Amino acid sequence: MVARPHGGRLVNKVVKDSRRERMLREVEELPRIHIDRNTAVDLENIAHGIYSPLIGFMTREDFESVLDFMRLSNDLPWTMPIVLDVSREDAESFDEGDLIAIYAGETPLATMVVEDIYAYDKKEYARKVFKTDDPRHPGVAKVYNKEDLLIGGPVELLNQLPNEYERYTLRPIETRVLFRERGWRTVVGFQTRNAPHIGHEYIQKTSLAFIDGLFINPVIGRKKPGDFRDDVILKAYETLIANYYPKKSVVLSIVRYEMKYAGPREAIHHAIMRKNFGCTHFIVGRDHAGVGNYYGPYEAQEIFNEFPDLGITPLFFREFFYCRKCNGIVHEKICPHKEDVRLRFSGTMIRRYIMEGKAPPKEVIRPEVAETILSFEKPFVE
Repeated sequence: MVARPHGGRLVNKVVKDSRRERMLREVEELPRIHIDRNTAVDLENIAHGIYSPLIGFMTREDFESVLDFMRLSNDLPWTMPIVLDVSREDAESFDEGDLIAIYAGETPLATMVVEDIYAYDKKEYARKVFKTDDPRHPGVAKVYNKEDLLIGGPVELLNQLPNEYERYTLRPIETRVLFRERGWRTVVGFQTRNAPHIGHEYIQKTSLAFIDGLFINPVIGRKKPGDFRDDVILKAYETLIANYYPKKSVVLSIVRYEMKYAGPREAIHHAIMRKNFGCTHFIVGRDHAGVGNYYGPYEAQEIFNEFPDLGITPLFFREFFYCRKCNGIVHEKICPHKEDVRLRFSGTMIRRYIMEGKAPPKEVIRPEVAETILSFEKPFVE
């Protein structure tokens, strides 16, 4: 049996058919605000149930509860604020209780009932969520760049954002049907922002040794220069699955989401998202959702001890590497040998090989996967 949605019910706030046509005519008369792409992606994730049980952007009560207790006001585990910021000037055009239109560019994306308009302390937000108020932290910098007010209330989605990876996209309502059709009683979710190396494969296959199905769920969205491009990641995974996995044991599907780099808190959020897709288990690796040296290497695993009621089982893994003495893929709990015989799966090393037009060692990346990556003229974000 796949996992129940977080909070017990899968949210669906997508408006369809004749009601949608009527609402699209009516939005012309409503006060409107414009949001950036990343907020629009959050809105879509609310509407499609990826953020269940949220039915809209957070009101003050939920926002403050999440900051202080890592729970919604109804005591359900939730660690990341999902908020909509507006300028004071925009906020003058509507009042609490009003219905407003939310636009992405020229597209009317959704409507929202404004239940709450409230100010907040950006430094407090940063410190509680990211454990730092250092503006060099990318998540903190984004908080500091937000507008001065937040508005909360339920949304209804009228239009979808353009999606060049539609064929790789499955919503929670679809993955849940697919997992049941395959007879998977247990499903493990794996989040990634990289093309797969052997270490990733071993983590996934170790999980599959005792779990029915693997849900590989790459994060698609804006990435920093030097990261693998989204299309490269997807093609690399298709190659890996075609050559090294039983086809009935794996589902590959994207999630559009902007990483917040909140370390431990975000690891919980990622697990909740995969629970809503139907996963019963979630892989948490070394420095999950971390950046720089803001979090300890296994802090994102330790935080799960605070959430015995999360409803999804975390699987914790140490860092895998190739040991020349063991002659295989191992990790520090099972390998007694010194660093000079260990070959680490270094992203820097992999990128260096690829940028030189060479395949990394077969102990690091499967030859077929390396060939797929090298077939792209520009595999990295510039």
